[in-house]
Amino acid sequence: MIQPLAETAWVQRARAGSDSDFARLVAAHQAPLRAFLRRLCGSAAEADDLAQETFLLAWRHIARFDESRAFRPWLFGIGWRKFREGRRSWFRLIRRESAVAAREEADASDPDLQMDLAAAIGALGANEKAVALLCLAHGFSHAEAAEALDMPLGTLKSTVARARERLTAALGEGYA
Repeated sequence: MIQPLAETAWVQRARAGSDSDFARLVAAHQAPLRAFLRRLCGSAAEADDLAQETFLLAWRHIARFDESRAFRPWLFGIGWRKFREGRRSWFRLIRRESAVAAREEADASDPDLQMDLAAAIGALGANEKAVALLCLAHGFSHAEAAEALDMPLGTLKSTVARARERLTAALGEGYA
């Protein structure tokens, strides 16, 4: 059990920039946060990714934390919002993949479209091309692609977004 006075001191020092005190907060809350997220997700790997994203976001925004409130509910609230964001993204991905599959069937015989797609992918930089092919064409999750490419997850996500924007601009709204 965490002593409230110790946690308050850790939060204050973390807000002042202390990595070691934030590490104490992580150590104190990591197991319960992961357990909560595992029960929400049903997947240990997904929950671990969400927990990591939660702690990263908490560290980035620790200066905004209202010290008159308890740290634990604030942290778990971040985890809950990250979970919901992921679910919304997942549903959008399913809808988009269904639309892409339907388009691929219709467009498989369109050589002009195939040439446009090849040119659009060819115009991407190496990192954007790799993440576009893994995440958009081969169905890798962001975590899988980040592992395959040895790239930080946040970097991968922003690179996917840039690649999608460039492909959309090259091919039109209905194709990325």
